Amino acid sequence: CEVMNLSGKVRERLKKDVAEMKLKDPNFRPGLVVLQVGGREDSNLYISMKLKAAAEIGINATHMKLPKTATEEEILHSITEINENSAVHGLLVQLPLDSIHKIDTEKVTNAVAPEKDVDGLTSINAGKLARGDLGDCFIPCTPNGCMELIRQTGVSVAGKRAVVIGRSKIVGAPMHDLLLWSHATVTTCHSKTADLAGEVGKADILVVGIGKAEMVKGEWIKKGAVVIDCGINHIPDETKSSGKRVVGDVHFASAKEQAGFITPVPGGVGPMTVAMLMLNTVYTESFRFLERHEPGKWNISYTKLHLQTPVPSDIAISRSCVPKPIDHLAREVGLLTDEVELYGKTKAKVQLKTIKRLQTQPDGKYVVVTGYAVSTSFCSVFLILSTGGAAGGGYSQVIPMEEFNLHLTGDIHAITAANNLVAAAIDARMFHDGLYILSLSLFASLVLSNPDQQTQKKTDPSTLTEEEITRFARLDIEPSSITWQRVLDTNDRFLRKITVGQSPTEKGHTREAQFDITVASEIMAVLALTSSLEDMRQRLAKMVVATSRSGQPITTEDLGVSGALTVLMKDAIKPNLMQTLEGNPVFVHAGPFANIAHGNSSILADKIALKLVGPEGFVVTEAGFGADIGMEKFFNIKCRYSGLRPHVVVLVATVRALKMHGGGPTVTAGMPLPKEYIEENLELLEKGCSNMRKQIENAQHFGVPVVVAVNAFKTDTEAELDLICSIAKAAGAFDAVRCSHWAEGGAGAVALGQAVQRASVAPSNFKFLYDLELPIADKIRIIAQTIYGADDIELLPEAQHKVELYTKQGFSSLPICMAKTHLSLSHEADKKGVPTGYILPIRDIRASVGAGFLYPLVGTMPTIPGLPTRPCFYDIDLDPETEQVNGLF
Repeated sequence: CEVMNLSGKVRERLKKDVAEMKLKDPNFRPGLVVLQVGGREDSNLYISMKLKAAAEIGINATHMKLPKTATEEEILHSITEINENSAVHGLLVQLPLDSIHKIDTEKVTNAVAPEKDVDGLTSINAGKLARGDLGDCFIPCTPNGCMELIRQTGVSVAGKRAVVIGRSKIVGAPMHDLLLWSHATVTTCHSKTADLAGEVGKADILVVGIGKAEMVKGEWIKKGAVVIDCGINHIPDETKSSGKRVVGDVHFASAKEQAGFITPVPGGVGPMTVAMLMLNTVYTESFRFLERHEPGKWNISYTKLHLQTPVPSDIAISRSCVPKPIDHLAREVGLLTDEVELYGKTKAKVQLKTIKRLQTQPDGKYVVVTGYAVSTSFCSVFLILSTGGAAGGGYSQVIPMEEFNLHLTGDIHAITAANNLVAAAIDARMFHDGLYILSLSLFASLVLSNPDQQTQKKTDPSTLTEEEITRFARLDIEPSSITWQRVLDTNDRFLRKITVGQSPTEKGHTREAQFDITVASEIMAVLALTSSLEDMRQRLAKMVVATSRSGQPITTEDLGVSGALTVLMKDAIKPNLMQTLEGNPVFVHAGPFANIAHGNSSILADKIALKLVGPEGFVVTEAGFGADIGMEKFFNIKCRYSGLRPHVVVLVATVRALKMHGGGPTVTAGMPLPKEYIEENLELLEKGCSNMRKQIENAQHFGVPVVVAVNAFKTDTEAELDLICSIAKAAGAFDAVRCSHWAEGGAGAVALGQAVQRASVAPSNFKFLYDLELPIADKIRIIAQTIYGADDIELLPEAQHKVELYTKQGFSSLPICMAKTHLSLSHEADKKGVPTGYILPIRDIRASVGAGFLYPLVGTMPTIPGLPTRPCFYDIDLDPETEQVNGLF
């Protein structure tokens, strides 16, 4: 007779496979939780064996111990928390539950998520086993270990007569099912079985798990049978220090004389049960987890479009499509349940811990679209858009449109609140300046800035220098130097210039001020450029709001408000997940004003998406307005802070826009288009292509391949579209393709996707346009001459003063974010094409130190829009029965 003990071999194999998992993903480690209620000694022994085996193999095992006083509700709550923890791949509830309260064991067992039920005891897993779905369920560890022991004997189960003694849910019943589905003829015996010895004598394979010490005698057993003893019993033994010893359900000494193979007790089934628990944790759920969440390996379903001709309105198309539940889409693209915060059925926020989980994974291909974003349909594609109405159109848009364009998840409201808190703090500080009392409680909450801009925390007033005491008690803000304005997300021209502090209670602290639109707030730019919660806290603290009368910059940290700002922004920092009409994922996050700020979506959204798509996938991110505005800032500002390097630039062109640059008539909103834009005019179009050539040249300055996407309208002719493509290629574009995604959805952008794929593997040599250490004026001049085509720049007196001030204050090494019109390469909106022979006037320069750039003001532009003669709110209403928004589009 051969005595079987094979658990060591299984553990060694598992140890090797876990090591291979870590090579595939260094951050991954199989996670197991053993939940125990009470403190039974036998349970403690079993758990210690499991924890020891897990540690040996490389599984991160945790023992969660609840007291005997734990109620059923508390136990179920703990199980729910473990179910939702993506770091845990297996959950084992140690039985029996040793509680002073009545506990429904079946209810507790079934509360375990079936996909984490490594003990295989839930009704779902038991039902699948009973039906023979062995590849889609967890098999209970003891029966699974028994089958492994039987397989190791080399004895074929098929056609053999098997007898199982015992019918428990943990051993007997699942053992019967496993043998049956392995094609044995199975008999289950129990306490009511007549002639038990006779039944045992027929067995080629005998599995015993009845809990009676040495009940099965050797003479019952058929010669050469395989005997698996699952029993664990204690009998008196005076030779042992404990006065007892462990035996099985089979009388081992007599049985081994008859059996061909037999398992010892202890040391046979017990260790193999633990090994199978480890196997379930590693081979099944951990393997499944890695496979499901391998970046780029998306199991995604796409929504079929039902195209109509003519193309209906954008809102009609949006409402005709039923979006996938957003939690379903999140799972499809590899996000874990606890990484996603749902905002209804169609929106969600993605937690920043996703970046940490995926940090070792390779990035996908990075594509920047300048002009407006393009819906594509190739490989794994993630679209990254800014907030603020850029939802696309036709059959190429983000849905639901109303959700996108209204409150979304409240990020803009958070920015408005944070921005206006700073404004209130400035006025309050000037009102109370000099009246602050030196107290420990107040100092403990403030960080005092040294003249060299290095900060240190002091909580003891006695350690302050005279300079610090003066600085704390009196910031001495120069009112005329305040650059921080209040913001509102509403078009209101009458807030462009206001007076604050007119109430008698403000004691004469009256000054002129203004409102800006919320997206013009520096906090919006901070949100777009931040790389982590800690980085956002630091950027918010460095925002300069004014200058003291002695010339020192005043920051939000000086005001003591930066911690509160971080609290207000703690949710806004998480990217928003939505989807396209065809079910592709979209991050909608951040929307800095492209005229004043850098006009790009967030770095965080880009970084998460690049990990999720995998090395063969594509992330298409947006750079607002034309290539001279959004793209230049994308490269020189966003790419500096993100460390990311784009593979391709997609430059969007249209026949109508190029005709306008060729000298076409002015287009007035609400009026019919002039005939030049709806009839073929190759001469006008060719003249306007000079602007496209310049924008291609601008992209090439950064060493990245350019693909021109020609968005086709129904009034465009073949000759016009061909002309644009041929001129673009002659100007150095990698490729130029026509696109019809507005009318055809993703199918209309296949050629564009293929061109982008080819361009992404073409040689490139990314470089920035200027060195940050150059003087401020030189950096401005390089942008003006290289990107805009200006002959030179002219610093007006206020701009010259700011150059000197910011250089003195230590801000001269920040990148430049030009604030100018997007309607022309020059500073004059009516100058189309490629203006030349002009000097670019710089009337002022302002600092967004927290965001991390200086922004020169070129010309004048409103920073809060006004309402037209007929505002669109006349058309907007809500259907009280359906709650449908009407008239928004």
